[in-house]
Amino acid sequence: MTGPRTERGRLLLVLALAAAVTAFTATVPLLRGFFDLRVYYGTVHTWVHHGGLIYDYRVPGTRYGFTYPPFAAVLMLPLALLDRTSAIAASLVVNAAALGVVLRVLAGDRWRRHGWYRWSLALCALALFEPLRDTFSFGQVNVVLLALVLTDAWLLASGRGRWAGAGIGLAAAVKLTPGLFIGTLLLAGRRRAAARATAVAAAVTALAALVDPAASRFYWTRALWDTGRVGRLDYVSNQSLQGVLARLGASGRPLWALAVLATLCVWAWRTRRAARSRDWTAAFALTGTAACLVSPITWVHHLVWLLPSFAVLVRAGHRRVAGALHAVLCTSVVWLWSDDASGLGGFLGGNLYTWIALGLLLGLPTGQPRAALSLPRALPLARSASAIAAAPSPASPAPTAVPDQPSSGVPDVAAATGAADALGRGLGRSPSSEPTGST
Repeated sequence: MTGPRTERGRLLLVLALAAAVTAFTATVPLLRGFFDLRVYYGTVHTWVHHGGLIYDYRVPGTRYGFTYPPFAAVLMLPLALLDRTSAIAASLVVNAAALGVVLRVLAGDRWRRHGWYRWSLALCALALFEPLRDTFSFGQVNVVLLALVLTDAWLLASGRGRWAGAGIGLAAAVKLTPGLFIGTLLLAGRRRAAARATAVAAAVTALAALVDPAASRFYWTRALWDTGRVGRLDYVSNQSLQGVLARLGASGRPLWALAVLATLCVWAWRTRRAARSRDWTAAFALTGTAACLVSPITWVHHLVWLLPSFAVLVRAGHRRVAGALHAVLCTSVVWLWSDDASGLGGFLGGNLYTWIALGLLLGLPTGQPRAALSLPRALPLARSASAIAAAPSPASPAPTAVPDQPSSGVPDVAAATGAADALGRGLGRSPSSEPTGST
C-alpha cells in the first residue's frame, strides 16, 4: 500500500489522521486527570507552603502519595510557584520537549531526510501509543528520564563519551529503575562514564539529604521497601514479572528473585554483545526493556522505555513486526482483564505487554554499529547515490556490495496504519477505577 503522491493528498491524509487521533485520545481512553501531577503538585505545595513532610502527603480521597527519592521533590520545586492550571501546561510542554529529544536522538543525523509527511505520520502513530498517551495524561516524568538516558547514548555513539553518564545519573536519582543503565556502561567497558553516572546520582542525592534530612532518612530506611505505597502488585496495569507472578497468586520473593536473575543474565549477555559492536541504540533499548521487566512495579505508562526497541526494529528492516507490536500497545487490550485475570485467557491476555517486553529482550536485532543512533539512507537515495558514484579506478579495489538498509528510523506508513487499525480494538476500554500512583 502506497500513500498519496501529491503534497495536497498527503496534507489531507495527515489532517484526517490527526482529526481521528484527536477524537480517539479525547474520548476513548479517557484522560487520567493528571493524577500523578496532582501528587507532585500537592507534595511540593504542602512541603513548601505548609511545612508538611514530603512522604506524608496523600491526594485527597486516596491513599496515594509521593514515592520517588527526595531529589525528585527537590527537582520539582518550581511547581511551588505555579497554580494547578499552569502546572498542567508546564507538564505538557516539558513532556513534549522531552519527546522531541527522544525522537531526535533515535532518528539520528539524517532526521531531516524524512520530511514533514513521515514525521506527521510518526507523531500520529505515537499519539495512539498507550504508554505515551498515559504518560501525558497522568503528568508523568518517564519521557523526561528517557530523554536524559538517550542523550548519554547519543554522546557515546557520537564519540563524545567523555561527557556521558551525567544524564543517567540524574535519571537514576529521580527514579531508581534507570540505574540499570549504569550496568550497561560497565558491560560496555565505559568505566569512567559509569563512575560519572554514579557520582552524579550520589551528589544530587546528598544535596536532597541536605535540603531535607528527615525525608531522606525516611525514604531510604522505610518508604523504599514499602511497595504498598505504590499500589497493588496484582493490578493489571503492573506489567512487570512481579505483576505476572502476583496475578498467578505466586508473589513470593524467592520465585520473583529467580525470574529477575534469569532476566538480568539474558540482558547482560545480549547488551554486552550489542555494546561491543558499538550498537548503542540496541544496548540502551535492551536495558530499558529489562528494567521494565525486573522492576517490582511497571505500570503501563512506564513502557515508554520500549520506544528505542521500535526504532531498532525499524532500523533492522522489521517494520511489519514493529507495526504489529505498536498496534497491540495502542489497544489497551490488557484492561479487558482488569477485574479478573484468572485462567488461560487472563494469563496470556492480561500480561500481553509483559510478553511483548520479553520477546523484545530475547529477539531484538543487535550488532548494527553503522546505524546506531543514526538513520540509514532511504532506499531511493541509496540507489541514486550508487548510480552516480564514480567508477573505481584500476589502482583502487572495487567497493564491497552492501545490502540496502531500511529506510526509516521512525514509524512509517505501515506502522501508522497498523496503529490506526487498533482504534476499533481499543473502544471497549473502561476507565481505570484505581490510579497507578506517582510511580
